[in-house]
Amino acid sequence: MLAVVTAIISGALMSIQGVFNEGVTKQTSIWLSASFVQLTAFLFCLAAWFFTGRESSVGSLFKIENKYMLLGGIIGALITYTVIRSMSGLGPAQAVMIIVTAQLVVAYLIELFGLFGVEKVDFQWQKLIGVAISIGGILLFKWEAK
Repeated sequence: MLAVVTAIISGALMSIQGVFNEGVTKQTSIWLSASFVQLTAFLFCLAAWFFTGRESSVGSLFKIENKYMLLGGIIGALITYTVIRSMSGLGPAQAVMIIVTAQLVVAYLIELFGLFGVEKVDFQWQKLIGVAISIGGILLFKWEAK
């Protein structure tokens, strides 16, 4: 249950962050805004690591087996950029619907094919139907009645 609540909080925070980031971008520039987001995230994470016990050292990062896993920060910067662009072009609700559906599709493909060390799962029709319903929801949300 805690994981569900955490996921709900995560989704809400992502939506709020996207709106905030777009607001900063309108008053500055996209790369300055994205840089500020990443810098403040870095400082927050560094402080949290410092105050929560530091169970691992910075040196442990150099021992990561699959070095591509260290690209998360770069991906985070690209996420910040693409969320800002999509929110400014589509509006928060439509952008988030498409973002979440894309996350769902990619996450299921990662599980289905066992990519990046994730345990492989068997294909299930109900998950494919769920994705199709999500895509249908986007189309319904986008559809303008006359």
